[in-house]
Amino acid sequence: MNELNATKKGFLKSIDFYICCFFVYCVLGWLYEVFLEVVVYRWGFDNRGVLFGPYLPVYGLGALAFIFLVYWLVAGKSAKVKALRVPLVFLGCALIATLIELVTSYILEAVMGYWPWQTYEDYAINFQARIALSPSIRFGLGGILFLYGIQPVLDKLFQKIETKKWAIAIVCVMAVDLVITVLL
Repeated sequence: MNELNATKKGFLKSIDFYICCFFVYCVLGWLYEVFLEVVVYRWGFDNRGVLFGPYLPVYGLGALAFIFLVYWLVAGKSAKVKALRVPLVFLGCALIATLIELVTSYILEAVMGYWPWQTYEDYAINFQARIALSPSIRFGLGGILFLYGIQPVLDKLFQKIETKKWAIAIVCVMAVDLVITVLL
């Protein structure tokens, strides 16, 4: 019982902490997408998001979902427990991110008339060309990278800096970007 309470205390952070995490993962997602586009697929550069800035909010949303729904499985746990939970974390992250991608595609199609990423019609296993098995596997692997590698570093980093000021700046920049995107 004490371990559970300690985990909950350490797990619940301030809103500014989560805003900063959201932004970091938005930027990392944008960098990942651009890397795939330019280096792996050699399609050339294209801003991969619906906003103007170098960030993809869907990655931030996915990372927050991973943090809230899956991170408790590994946060503050021993190396042995973390190792044993890798398959569970992989599966949870793959399912969560795939569901987010599916729902986001429907929302963006309803609002914008299309979803702004490639369809998966050429993938062997796909649903309505909106989601596919191969990206879902990458989402699961990415979730493991986020929760085992990046998030513990962010936990430590954000304890050392004033996240409230950064969070305010992030919200302002992204809000202006959203307004400009909607108006144009």
